[in-house]
Amino acid sequence: MPIQNIEATQFEKLLQNNKIVFIDFWAAWCAPCKQFAIIYERVAEKNPAIQFAKIDIAKEVDLAEKLQIRSIPHLMVFKQGILVYSEAGSMPESMLNDLVQQALSVDVSEIRTKIDEGKI
Repeated sequence: MPIQNIEATQFEKLLQNNKIVFIDFWAAWCAPCKQFAIIYERVAEKNPAIQFAKIDIAKEVDLAEKLQIRSIPHLMVFKQGILVYSEAGSMPESMLNDLVQQALSVDVSEIRTKIDEGKI
């Protein structure tokens, strides 16, 4: 599945319609973002069952502020709409591959049930 460039208006729908979502927050002027983009694209190509997306913080300022994105690149991972990872900074491909495996294996069913029941 190709990487989607999304806008703030698509954010909630993206989380609702995909079991696992990786989102790379970036900007065109950010050199580390460009370097991380190469790694991100390689890992995305190897994992078609996961939705990989990118959000340009220069265009989506309000969303970046709402999500408290303070430094880029910044990676967020959601499983069943639940944030399971959020960290700024680039990472090597091996670490991103490990993160994919962790996202696949993490069990969020108990948290999802509590959210659905209105307990969280």
